[in-house]
Amino acid sequence: MAYRLAEAQAAMNALAADPDDTEQAIRAIGAMAGNSSERCFARFGRSEVGARVLGEKRELYDMLSDMDRLAAMPEGSLGHGIWTFYSVEEISAAGLRGASEAAAGDSAFFSGDDDRSRFARRLRELHDVFHVLTGYGRDMRGEIACLAFTYSQTKNTGIGYVALWVLLKAGWGSEMGQLVRQAFWRGRRAKWLVAQDWESLLAQPLDQLRDELGVGAPPVYEQARSAGAPAIAS
Repeated sequence: MAYRLAEAQAAMNALAADPDDTEQAIRAIGAMAGNSSERCFARFGRSEVGARVLGEKRELYDMLSDMDRLAAMPEGSLGHGIWTFYSVEEISAAGLRGASEAAAGDSAFFSGDDDRSRFARRLRELHDVFHVLTGYGRDMRGEIACLAFTYSQTKNTGIGYVALWVLLKAGWGSEMGQLVRQAFWRGRRAKWLVAQDWESLLAQPLDQLRDELGVGAPPVYEQARSAGAPAIAS
């Protein structure tokens, strides 16, 4: 699959003008992903958890979109942390799904009933899981750091393109640049999170998971909130 650099650049310029336009970020990622998604899918399918997830036709979205179920999970758990993240940030798994499907257009990349589409949806849902697991917020710095972390895990060249684009614009030694580079190395050191049984891990203690999976403690950084993001009480 060829890279579509002009499309990616146009999407990134639109994203720079409106950092809350998630659809543009997804367009840029799709334009520069090449065959990297296929390689990640093949590795996932060879794993024990991956084979089980695909065989059972699981949809992680079913759990992440059930706010009552997440809220009922133990305080301090990953699932309860995701509920808090959604509530505070005024977002939802449905919002991310809508943006991804809009960016995909007529493509069946996310909507098909085949294993590849099911895997693509699972990776999409893992974005919010990774936010909470790593401690990177929805703010502009946190979003790009989360993508840099994800690139280390998935080797998706589209995700890498978006993170690198922002890194070069911000400057290697800037606060954004340092956070992005640290996120990349956190992802390299962690276990391969793509092939974890997240359905069973959501109720587990978040701090324990961070330790067991090699993610480490959340970083302390100054958030840069976009105009469209809700204000966070100090």
